[in-house]
Amino acid sequence: MLADGARICAACGEPVHPFANDEPVAARPPIAYAGFWLRGAAYILDSFLLGLVVGLVILVPLIRRGAIPADNPWVLFTGTSRQIVAIQLLVTMASWLYFASFESSKWQATPGKRAFGLRVTDLQGNPISFARASGRYFGKIISGTLFMIGFAIAGITPRKQALHDIIARCLVLRKT
Repeated sequence: MLADGARICAACGEPVHPFANDEPVAARPPIAYAGFWLRGAAYILDSFLLGLVVGLVILVPLIRRGAIPADNPWVLFTGTSRQIVAIQLLVTMASWLYFASFESSKWQATPGKRAFGLRVTDLQGNPISFARASGRYFGKIISGTLFMIGFAIAGITPRKQALHDIIARCLVLRKT
């Protein structure tokens, strides 16, 4: 049974061709799933953009105030003080808000995904909510365990879903 307004069959991943009053509606283009390498390139671009913003808005002011030693910025990765843990949590929160906000927006994509013509949808091809985008973001922690196998499976699953996509019941589609 298909959900009302579904654009993609949740079971097989094929596009749904609706009929209104027994008259065919214009056929939709075929669904193109975004593969591992295209998604990886979009992630690299997003990481660069996010790093630039986090660096300028969060880290530079903290270096100026002396919260992060200018002569040893690696303390952000190796330090365990309360202050460093708080900064790490702040950077994680900025990353979560970046990915979840953009993927649940009308763009349905982060700037990196948008640059590569990608968008994140639910299994029916509809936009996702902020809650689902958040689940997808935090699911990436699971995808990253065991030598990044959760990310790598996007190259072999039928709908090119990574583990976090499967967990959040999402698809990453590309323009055809």
